Amino acid sequence: MQGHPEYSGGCQCGAIRFQVRGQLTDSSICHCRMCQKAFGAYYAPLVSVRGAQFAWTRGQPRHFQSSNVVQRGFCADCGTPLTYEAPDGMAVAAGAFDQPERLPPTIQYGAERKLPFVDDLARLPARRTEEDVAALEFLATIVSHQHPDHDTPHWPARSRSAEG
Repeated sequence: MQGHPEYSGGCQCGAIRFQVRGQLTDSSICHCRMCQKAFGAYYAPLVSVRGAQFAWTRGQPRHFQSSNVVQRGFCADCGTPLTYEAPDGMAVAAGAFDQPERLPPTIQYGAERKLPFVDDLARLPARRTEEDVAALEFLATIVSHQHPDHDTPHWPARSRSAEG
């Protein structure tokens, strides 16, 4: 698939990484109750990898059979939702991609379960994290253990036994 776009991504802790080669044109938001529960969110942003070359490059997800035909992959170490797997193909959580901004949604599914306030989210007041003056002292103490948004040869950067 030379000349086709490449994408990478993984879970929050870095135990699981993936790579996709090929055109990804089916990026969606699902409002069904199962997806809301699986993502712990108001909806689930998903990107179909049907027709593309998909490979796990580090680790493998664990699975939960959420219905008689669908299983959902997740990282057993950090809990990140990763996949929606059905007989007709697999979709990957949009937020698990290293550059989710490259995959804007083009359709919404499960509209009958869409929460009534979702369309108003863009109208809510918004501010940058550092604008929360009351939280600045707390924010300065945070040390992220999140995997960076790119592939790394090893993760975590130092062995767990050395963290003591």
